[in-house]
Amino acid sequence: MTESPDYREAAVSFGAVAAEYEQGRPGYPDALFDELERLAGRSLKGARVLDVGAGTGIATRLLAARGAEVVAVEPSPGMGAQFLASSPGIPLVRGTGDELPFHDRSADLVTYAQAFHWTHPERAIPEAVRVLRPGGAVATWWNVKDETVPWVRALGERMAAALPGRYHGYGRIDRHTGHFAPAGLEVSSALLRWEREITVDLLIKDLTSRSYLASLDPGPRAALLADERAALLAEFPDGRLTEPYVLSLTVARTPA
Repeated sequence: MTESPDYREAAVSFGAVAAEYEQGRPGYPDALFDELERLAGRSLKGARVLDVGAGTGIATRLLAARGAEVVAVEPSPGMGAQFLASSPGIPLVRGTGDELPFHDRSADLVTYAQAFHWTHPERAIPEAVRVLRPGGAVATWWNVKDETVPWVRALGERMAAALPGRYHGYGRIDRHTGHFAPAGLEVSSALLRWEREITVDLLIKDLTSRSYLASLDPGPRAALLADERAALLAEFPDGRLTEPYVLSLTVARTPA
């Protein structure tokens, strides 16, 4: 993603890499949902949740597993098709956070898993407040690769060198969540650290699904991924690695 006002146009690239997104993207630890319940002041069990920018349903399925009554919201037909294949039984509605297709006061939680940065906050926050019941909450979270780990930092440096002006990582998450407090919401946050054991091949699928690569032409993308695969195998000759994450959660509650 970039700081350009037009960076959201890259979101259209996800449909073509929906399978890689489903296979390669990380999930979320149980601790995230424990913290979400704590900060939101309610259990997920029985909560009416709108999971916006649901993608292929990675977070949606985990919310449902905690007993939430989830409706997924996703604008991309390609991602939606993968969602229906991966998340049977969970309702899916086509829409965006900037214009939620739901009635006023119809939800307890509006969640954005790895997705709030694709909205226009000046439109998305009033929409979330509109559909929330009193005391409801907006929750946003991001898995960010932990660049204090040398190999992760090196990967980011390679991406930045290969994709100048296109790759910037996530930078400061608060530039996305800083809009909540001025809107009169009670904001709290948490940082969690976790890791997953994966293969180099799976990490390449994860990278393929990232907007800064998915939006490239196929030839340059394949060449860059081949170089990245070689660099990772030089670091991890057996093809296996531990991928560390910092998980940033922000919960903004409406007045009761």
